[in-house]
Amino acid sequence: MTFIAEASATSTATPAAFFTKWADMATWPEWNQDTEWAELDGKFEQGATGVIKPKGGPKTKFVVTKLTDTEFIDSSKLIGARLIFAHEVTSDGERTTVQVRITMEGPLRGLWNKIMGGNLAKSLQGDVEALVAAAEAVLV
Repeated sequence: MTFIAEASATSTATPAAFFTKWADMATWPEWNQDTEWAELDGKFEQGATGVIKPKGGPKTKFVVTKLTDTEFIDSSKLIGARLIFAHEVTSDGERTTVQVRITMEGPLRGLWNKIMGGNLAKSLQGDVEALVAAAEAVLV
């Protein structure tokens, strides 16, 4: 497995507010600068599939590989690799910390990391901060 990037931020939003934003994939471009559009086939649940269109890249299928009350992991299939986004929230009752970690696995992960890893790493902290702002606007 190849580590690409990790970012975190603290928020006044509830953990549920983050899951509301993650589940509403049509709004991802509002807080994720690398996403042109994203759509989910059905309900936001473990095993769900969808398609994401990165800016400047081809449409890519993804699957929600894990979904609990504190974690959401999605995996996008690339030729010879899988791009994995692990999203996690923790709360002390007053503040919520959201953390996103990007990794890649598969025999061609090195090539894909050279193609896209730098841009993903560069934009991740800004995306997490924009997600926090979006989650804080959700009334949950």
